[in-house]
Amino acid sequence: MRIKGTVSIVWIVTFCLAALAFAQGQEKFGVKIYPGAQLDTATTDGVKKMLQQDAACYRTTDSVAKVNAFYKQQPNLKLMGDTPEGGMFSKETGADMEVMVTVQSPWMDMATGKMNKDTLISFVKEKK
Repeated sequence: MRIKGTVSIVWIVTFCLAALAFAQGQEKFGVKIYPGAQLDTATTDGVKKMLQQDAACYRTTDSVAKVNAFYKQQPNLKLMGDTPEGGMFSKETGADMEVMVTVQSPWMDMATGKMNKDTLISFVKEKK
């Protein structure tokens, strides 16, 4: 009986810590991931292969304007461009590296050619 109680407490503490980390915002390459955006592994793999860079792609049903507004408020991100169809931001991560964050909608799936109407957020870590 004592083991079950201890396991339950450990599980509750672990769950609370995970929820706290999620609430504080997850990051990719030192940049916050837009809240609620979901990782798209197939698109991530395609971008990594195409660019030969470390990358991650996330999708959200929120508008480009809303996503751009979120990234405009993030510290250490430089706005490179902002349109109704997309946005581009950069962050220096070291002497010779930077992270490029691209927001776009609509966007084309390079593997299938399908046009998607949700918003794609791409993180690419590259050499300057």
